[in-house]
Amino acid sequence: MRSALVFWGCVDRQKLIKRQDVMTTNYIPLDKNKHSSLKVNPEHNFEFVKDTHLASATLREYAQLASCMPIAFINDKQSGHFHTIAMFGLEQNSNLYYQDGKWKGHIVPLNVQRYPFDVRPDGDKLGVFFDENSSLIGETGEALFNEEGEPSEYLNKQQQMLGDIANSEMATQNFVKEIVDLDLLDEIQLAVQYVSGETRNVTGLHSINEKRVNALPDEKVLALRKSGHLGAIYTAMLSLGQLNRMVQLSSTTDKPIRSIQLHMIEKKDEETKEETTAS
Repeated sequence: MRSALVFWGCVDRQKLIKRQDVMTTNYIPLDKNKHSSLKVNPEHNFEFVKDTHLASATLREYAQLASCMPIAFINDKQSGHFHTIAMFGLEQNSNLYYQDGKWKGHIVPLNVQRYPFDVRPDGDKLGVFFDENSSLIGETGEALFNEEGEPSEYLNKQQQMLGDIANSEMATQNFVKEIVDLDLLDEIQLAVQYVSGETRNVTGLHSINEKRVNALPDEKVLALRKSGHLGAIYTAMLSLGQLNRMVQLSSTTDKPIRSIQLHMIEKKDEETKEETTAS
């Protein structure tokens, strides 16, 4: 029997942002008959995200994440949907929050904490999956099932966290849909200058345009306040101040950053570019 979760509603995990794990992942359904002897090592330093530069973020953890790392939005070109992410680095395979074999942040995103487990569609319901290639899976550590074949206390806690993540992701999707419908997102560009003199532009990220938030009609602002989304909007905007923390974290790497300048590419700027190109 597979280990199942009960949630309010459903969420499509396949359309979340792709995660870059150290090794090739292979998530399979957790089955108490097949995996009764499996154990998980809970004592680790999150080494599995050392080459990960971003991770999915949920609305319920916005306040905590904003005190530690930038929150931004990315667009899934296939689906056309936006997703909210926590930034760990400015380029692929670079995690500034993981150095010297340790996680350097005072907050760990839920989508990092839940590894090696995940919750995914399993038939007509959502089920618990695990990465069978994870180095955390083995014959030592916390048992997943007790002698009676029932979920252990450890597994119950993991299931609870997965349920919280899934339910929060549904709330997050509603939040993202609302700010997209209100046309509050604009693309941002990060101009990165390294101590070596090298420069690069980081593109593909979006953030909330404060001018457009301030221009909203009173009834829209009231609706955002009642839904709790107004606070989330300002939290996401304020989190970009954590780009300075990324500069500080880079000082002990082999590629220290001198400065990061954020430029918001407003839609009128994009239209001007298109007109110039057409002429």
